[in-house]
Amino acid sequence: MSIFTVTAPLTIRYPDQSKKLAIEIFEHGKGLIYFEPFWHVNGLDKGVHLLHGKIEGDGPWKIEECVISVTACHGTDAEMADRLAQWQAFLSTPEPQYPGEAEIRLLAQKLGAIVK
Repeated sequence: MSIFTVTAPLTIRYPDQSKKLAIEIFEHGKGLIYFEPFWHVNGLDKGVHLLHGKIEGDGPWKIEECVISVTACHGTDAEMADRLAQWQAFLSTPEPQYPGEAEIRLLAQKLGAIVK
């Protein structure tokens, strides 16, 4: 399965065992670009990241030393489940002030993403 067809949020585990939640991902010529929850509040420099390297696997995936997997809701990783729950709660509020899909795709493209 291609990582770019997955619609669920993804967990990215770095070699130092830190983890990030990816809510938007895009192909990039050097790997992939991902957006963390609240990137639109925290700023692009803190909330949007480029992972360099070749994407390997069918899920979980690897890019260099990072492992990327679908984020499970409960019971698997409490920290990531909590981050996801906070994000979903934000999105369920009336008028969450989150950019639309077209705006996000355009921004990703400006950051070098290959947007199809």
